[in-house]
Amino acid sequence: MTTYAYIRVSTMEQNEDRQLDAMAALDIPDSRIFTDKLSGKDFDRPAYQRLVRKLKPGDTLYIQSIDRLGRNYEDIQAQWRVLTKDKGVDIVVLDMPLLDTRQGKDLMGTFIADLVLQILSFVAQNERETIRKRQAEGIAAAKARGVRFGRPVKKPPADFVPLGRLWARRKLGTTALMEQTGLSETTLYRRLREHGIVRKKE
Repeated sequence: MTTYAYIRVSTMEQNEDRQLDAMAALDIPDSRIFTDKLSGKDFDRPAYQRLVRKLKPGDTLYIQSIDRLGRNYEDIQAQWRVLTKDKGVDIVVLDMPLLDTRQGKDLMGTFIADLVLQILSFVAQNERETIRKRQAEGIAAAKARGVRFGRPVKKPPADFVPLGRLWARRKLGTTALMEQTGLSETTLYRRLREHGIVRKKE
């Protein structure tokens, strides 16, 4: 019997200290704490996959909360079955004492744990979908207000048109025009077309 811990945060910027402190209180050594800094949308995470390969029957896996395991309702339940049934591992969810497969090994205990798991995994996915919906609504509202997303548009300088006309009459080279306007070649030609400036043929 060996104890392991799994920690997950969604991005590199997020802090995993709360989860690490919880595992340190259980005296789980660092070598048996596996951490991913990735989204919980699926289980294709390097640290988690390494952890699963190490787990053996009778081992115990600690996680802080069910949403640290994953965010997808069906995937969480499928992975739970893989760990508890196929690999014979016990799982302890620290934030939810009812999700401790070491307790209540009888039919009623298993039923309660499965029921709680279904409810919590549904809540985790619903929260994720709500966040996604709010983000989409926020972006749509911002666009309606005229907020532009992506890289800012590079505006040509005030003397762009006269410079462009010099370029059109071949009195100014393309490289020199790019240097004087501060525009890339692609943007330069786009702005020239927008102003109806076409280079005359020799």
